[in-house]
Amino acid sequence: MTLSSAALLLLAVAVLAANHPWLSQKIFFAFPPPADGKAGWMRCLEWLVNFGLVLLFGLGLERKINGVIHTQQWEFFVVGFLFFMVLAMPGFIYHYDLSRYLRRYKKQKIAMQK
Repeated sequence: MTLSSAALLLLAVAVLAANHPWLSQKIFFAFPPPADGKAGWMRCLEWLVNFGLVLLFGLGLERKINGVIHTQQWEFFVVGFLFFMVLAMPGFIYHYDLSRYLRRYKKQKIAMQK
């Protein structure tokens, strides 16, 4: 695996992991949601767990490519956390803003057809 293909793989996994809690109703990839839906704190907890998993995946890729994991200072982790937060914005916006707008638009369209 080359360095560029590993970077693209890590970026693709990060985009999917960052958006998964906002787009999925299942809890931690497997458990069905409660009757009233998944709570906001549960989505945030899943997002944090996904961040940790992506971080571990990145460390594993680094070890596989370089043979060693380089030490990082706290700045690296803060920037990585904020980048993961930016990657989660499309799913967050879809879940909290766009989906409500689309449902309202669909109801209006159905009412106009009657």
